[in-house]
Amino acid sequence: MAYFAELDTNNIVIRVVVVDNEYDTEDGSDWCEEFFGGGTWVRTARDSSIRANYAGVGFHYDTQLDAFIPPKPYDSWSLDEGTCRWEAPVPYPEDADPTLPYMWDEDNIQWVLEEPLELEA
Repeated sequence: MAYFAELDTNNIVIRVVVVDNEYDTEDGSDWCEEFFGGGTWVRTARDSSIRANYAGVGFHYDTQLDAFIPPKPYDSWSLDEGTCRWEAPVPYPEDADPTLPYMWDEDNIQWVLEEPLELEA
């Protein structure tokens, strides 16, 4: 299957569609314009083999990087232009137990262990 993202006037993805493999080229954007009517369509790939990331609603298409950038999760995070993904200013704890949930604490700019929920009996 081929995947195309429709962009609004600010290059924000407003929808992603799946089309037949015969349109699995950049020319598929012309087909999408004709079939769905107008708009700007950019090819994307589920395996992120093109344009850094698979497009999702709300992602920004950066024309200079030719990449889909996910929404910025926190103000303190910065974009790694090599991967086109957001990175925390503090690395994720290397010794973190994968069974424990660490969450980003934007107020204190650090990773913190999320307190488990206590269920009432």
